Amino acid sequence: MVAGAGNYRCGQGLAAERIKARHMAIERTLSIIKPDATRRNLTGKINAKFEEAGLRIVAQKRIFLSLAQAQKFYEVHKDRPFFGELTEFMASEPVVVQVLEGEGAIAKNREVMGATNPANADDGTIRKEFALSVGENSVHGSDAPETAAEEIAYFFSGLELVG
Repeated sequence: MVAGAGNYRCGQGLAAERIKARHMAIERTLSIIKPDATRRNLTGKINAKFEEAGLRIVAQKRIFLSLAQAQKFYEVHKDRPFFGELTEFMASEPVVVQVLEGEGAIAKNREVMGATNPANADDGTIRKEFALSVGENSVHGSDAPETAAEEIAYFFSGLELVG
């Protein structure tokens, strides 16, 4: 065996890990700060939680959804009993739609948001701290890469994404 050969292999493994770390999945996900939170001026506090978790806000706008726009966005839930209540709520007051970017952004966003039911959410999550109920739970986040791409495209053109 050549002297130092073991160290060489070890060095190769270390280099491979560094390359892998540099190429971790940088993702984008849609986030919506819902009417219950915008009404209570929580946008800054919620954004701070995203940024503290390592997510960057690469696009953001405050909009007022029409009922038709809310129904189109949540169309996947049209046969669920909560659809009418959800879409009316989302069209009741302004929302902040934004695109978050970072390593594993979809999972990270969902972790920061917390469980849908604030009673089941972990301490320190957005929903634990700010949600009023299961329905008025302050935030929405994409659940998968395909959903994120569709949801981002619903609200933003490519020119508005300025990572």
